Amino acid sequence: MVRHRLSKQLSEAQIARFLADAEKLHKSITQPLIAPGSDHHRALVALNQTLLQTVKEVTGKTAPWIQWGSTGPVNTGPRD
Repeated sequence: MVRHRLSKQLSEAQIARFLADAEKLHKSITQPLIAPGSDHHRALVALNQTLLQTVKEVTGKTAPWIQWGSTGPVNTGPRD
C-alpha cells in the first residue's frame, strides 16, 4: 500500500476554483427575496456568514465579491 503525504494547504489553482464556487454559492444564498423574520432567512444568513468566514480563513482575505461596507459601497479606487 502506497502512502501519500497530503498537502497542508490548497494550491493557487484550487483556491481560485474554490473562490469561483464560493461566489456562486453566495449568490444562490443571497438571491431569494424572503421575509427577514422567517426561519429560512435566518438559516440562509447563518450559512452565508459561515461561507464568508471560511473564504477568509482559506484565503486570508475578505471575499473579493463583497464590495459593501456598513454605510454603502466600498471605494477601492485611488483617492484624489
